[in-house]
Amino acid sequence: MFDNIDAIATVAVRDLGAARRFYEQTLGLKPIDSQGEEVIVYRTGKSALNVYRSQFAGTNQATAVTWNVGGAIDDVVAKLKAKGVKFEHYEMPGITRQGDLHLCGAMKVAWFKDPDGNILNIHNGAKA
Repeated sequence: MFDNIDAIATVAVRDLGAARRFYEQTLGLKPIDSQGEEVIVYRTGKSALNVYRSQFAGTNQATAVTWNVGGAIDDVVAKLKAKGVKFEHYEMPGITRQGDLHLCGAMKVAWFKDPDGNILNIHNGAKA
């Protein structure tokens, strides 16, 4: 039923202004729609990311959005760090860490948070 339909990631935030600065200035996303101070919709690849105001912002303790940045992962990590992004470090069985990258076979993964604590993730798309 949904196999040919693009999914849209949705992230709750408390302060839409702070979220706008982060998603636009830090991540480089471009807004494609907005509904006042309630929702901003961003284009990301062939899909969209809805960022909306909610009292439950930042309560998800799992990854909310993932981007496959392919072989550019080292460069993307460096660019995000230069913009002040702090990467999260996790201890997981079978996973080693090299700087801010978590390694599992050929897979490289890095996690970071938006201003509300939503967990975001980039990876290189390699199969473990």
